[in-house]
Amino acid sequence: MSAGHGSAVDGHDASTGPGKQSILKQPTAVWAIAFACVVAFMGIGLVDPILPAIAESLKATPTQTELLFTSYLAVTGVAMFFTSWVSSRLGAKKTLMIGLALIVVFALLAATSGDVWEIIGFRAGWGLGNALFISTALATIVGAAAGGTASAIILYEAALGLGIAIGPLIGGLLGSVSWRGPFFGVTALMAIAFIAIAVFLKGSALEKPAPTRLSAPFRALAVPALGTLAATAFFYNIGFFVLLAYTPYPLGFGAMGIGLTFFGWGVGLAITSVWVAPLLTARMKRTTVLRIALPLLALDLLAAALVVGTPAALVACVVVGGLVLGVLNTVLTESVMEATDLPRSVASSAYSAVRFIGGAIAPPVATLLADTIAPSAAYVFAAASVAVGLVIVVAGRRALRRVDDGPESPRVEAEAISAGEVS
Repeated sequence: MSAGHGSAVDGHDASTGPGKQSILKQPTAVWAIAFACVVAFMGIGLVDPILPAIAESLKATPTQTELLFTSYLAVTGVAMFFTSWVSSRLGAKKTLMIGLALIVVFALLAATSGDVWEIIGFRAGWGLGNALFISTALATIVGAAAGGTASAIILYEAALGLGIAIGPLIGGLLGSVSWRGPFFGVTALMAIAFIAIAVFLKGSALEKPAPTRLSAPFRALAVPALGTLAATAFFYNIGFFVLLAYTPYPLGFGAMGIGLTFFGWGVGLAITSVWVAPLLTARMKRTTVLRIALPLLALDLLAAALVVGTPAALVACVVVGGLVLGVLNTVLTESVMEATDLPRSVASSAYSAVRFIGGAIAPPVATLLADTIAPSAAYVFAAASVAVGLVIVVAGRRALRRVDDGPESPRVEAEAISAGEVS
């Protein structure tokens, strides 16, 4: 671990192993937060299976339904510039609850809406809530946990992986009944999480972080290493969201079929982000992992372009893409945390903001290219964007020397996984 990164956080010993106290012996507050984390991360793939159904029911074009991702990601990206400033002044519990409340309100409004443009707007409010919640979830669960940081992180990563994997499946199950089902499902689950955290999480038990400057994330992007990684993530995330948000249309499946496809995607992403990425970075430099994984993702997207008319082959590309995406998400964000001496909350929020803006651009551009040229053009665009990200990593190798200094603590790995999956 590089100089300046301590091994103890929030009064807990990061080396405390889960064997010293069972991971299951946690305060009720920790289980409430873990439940909320599962639901929040379910949101990544929850809407995917119902995109065609929304288009059909509301007489919307594919490009309009793709704006459900764009409004969500654009607002999340902009909000990320300010979440560290907000949480450092309000404290973790208040920030967490405001985020949950916003998700409940806007998910319910989306569920009861009858116009696609209204849902696009409500998804924007949902994105604001998710940004506030996810930005403080890890710090909150670590601050409230018993048995040391290591036990809390294992629990957090389990919640994260479960949410990513089952989100598309739940979306498919509820979406096969009605496209409104997933929205109502999120509303109910997040309302339960809000009540549980309000009742069981004691704010006095959590330390309030030192206030950060409003301009801090913007200034952070001027640091060469962070700017290089943010630019890489901007183009890489275009590939991510073309695969996630556009693919339901050429697949041609119903809600359940799409849900099962992206359940496979989510399982692969969860496994590689939580377990495989740390194994790879323990054996080779982070920049080496990036130089291997980025071209693999580009090749997978090119393969999707070639087989776009064959659903079974396209499903295989989606699942393989999930495996590669899990590695890239974690390693990129871990690199961000290692690249500078900036507070991790500032560096992560600046990087994530740029990354999500790239993701916001991808879905409508993909459908426009598919409509005007051919369905394969969306994946060619995605592959080219990922290739640009690779060029940036290679060209910026001098600025990125510091990210290869050494392995990170379990806490930082969890922060990287969290920030990598917030979308």
